[in-house]
Amino acid sequence: MDELKQLADALMERAKRAGLGIVTAESCTAGLMCQVLADAEGASTFFHGGFVTYTKQHKSRALGVPETLLREKGAVCADVARAMAEGALEHSKAGIAAAITGVAGPEPDEDGNPVGRVCIAVARRGFPVRDLERNYPDVGRDTIRESAVADALKAMTEALASVSAAA
Repeated sequence: MDELKQLADALMERAKRAGLGIVTAESCTAGLMCQVLADAEGASTFFHGGFVTYTKQHKSRALGVPETLLREKGAVCADVARAMAEGALEHSKAGIAAAITGVAGPEPDEDGNPVGRVCIAVARRGFPVRDLERNYPDVGRDTIRESAVADALKAMTEALASVSAAA
């Protein structure tokens, strides 16, 4: 968890320099990214909060992820991660959002996605959404969740690097 704290502190520093608030949308990580960000220095100013949308129905209701997309592609795909990140931005005043959807285990999901498959997306107002897919080894739920949060924090920090450099 020390690595997650360091990544969250670095992200919060970038958000501060960029003047952008952060919001999250999580599924398989069940709020871990929120917890890590809430503990970071500067969170009270730059962390807006998050959405934990564990089911397909809640992804649709809370974030506006199209039901047809969830039916056709399942919950674990880049398109859903992007829709979650965009939905989080749409339902907040934050300037950047990260979304994580995946399978932490212990079993594959209802759509047949294997344990360790995770899709992450980062959305910034006025910029294209970035996404990435990871296939972590099946080494336990906690390790998969922590790895996914670390990758999401890194992706948000990278997305803010260009803002900080331009400022």
